[in-house]
Amino acid sequence: MPLSGPRAERERPGRQDDQESRVSSHPSTGADLTTDRLVLRPWSAGELAAVLADVRPAHWAEDFPAEGDRFIAGYLTENPQALNAYGHRQIIERAGGVVVGSIGLFWPPTDGILEVGYGIVPSRRGRGYASEATRVLAEFALTAPGVHTVHAQVELSNPASVRVLEKAGLRRWSSDANMVRFRMTAGDLNRR
Repeated sequence: MPLSGPRAERERPGRQDDQESRVSSHPSTGADLTTDRLVLRPWSAGELAAVLADVRPAHWAEDFPAEGDRFIAGYLTENPQALNAYGHRQIIERAGGVVVGSIGLFWPPTDGILEVGYGIVPSRRGRGYASEATRVLAEFALTAPGVHTVHAQVELSNPASVRVLEKAGLRRWSSDANMVRFRMTAGDLNRR
């Protein structure tokens, strides 16, 4: 699934309610985010280099990286400040340690608002991974100082991505003829 949001148009390179997220230390940027089925791990310099060099480690799904992941690897290589605790991550299946996609927040926030984008490789779609990853990353982002909203926008012609955001707990807040916009706020978390 392609990355979603306004930056996706310019920069194209996705937890369920009963799952608890856990945060663990990661040497490069500070935090892995963990759900029952997934680990969201910050990219390392070596992993970015492997994507750009078309080298495929054995722990990557056969169709990873996708085009969007290649774009993000280039973006992160050129903008290392985006590799922060609230930045971009690989989506990894906990059961086998296989990288199946990527997700990220476009840092820094603008007026307290961060944009989320995600992508799952075709071989792993339909399993709820994009929603699970989006939910845990959005909730984590809302703990960042000065962040009060995480948003995404998707084309109405992409109903799968619309459903991802709905299942992740983001609320639809506006739309036009082509796009629908979703958001999760700190207040949404307080109401749960």
